[in-house]
Amino acid sequence: HVQLVESGGGSVQAGGSLTLSCAASGFITCGHSMAWYRQVPGTEREFLQSIDSDGSTHYAKSLDSVNRRFTISRGSTEHSVLLQMDDLSPEDTAMYYCKIILFCTPWGPFWGLGTQVTVS
Repeated sequence: HVQLVESGGGSVQAGGSLTLSCAASGFITCGHSMAWYRQVPGTEREFLQSIDSDGSTHYAKSLDSVNRRFTISRGSTEHSVLLQMDDLSPEDTAMYYCKIILFCTPWGPFWGLGTQVTVS
């Protein structure tokens, strides 16, 4: 089983920046992909960006504005991932979730509980 904990959310003024962090723990012994999603109440959860354990990154093709301002990277600790968010706008207000997919097992994906980002 795998647990994910997100942190770094909060309230910020438009134009500001935040860095979200996600730490995964548990039985992670193979290749994996960690991703960031966000969800506004009443809408579907949308994929933002992901990074694989080999360093490959993937981006939502339809979110050019996000891709210009958000950057995913591996964290300093094992099985962690960051999302640097710059030039935030009120449209970025959402709950941000971290997800991990393990390539060698049929279990999952596993999700964190999310961290709220509010831009005013």
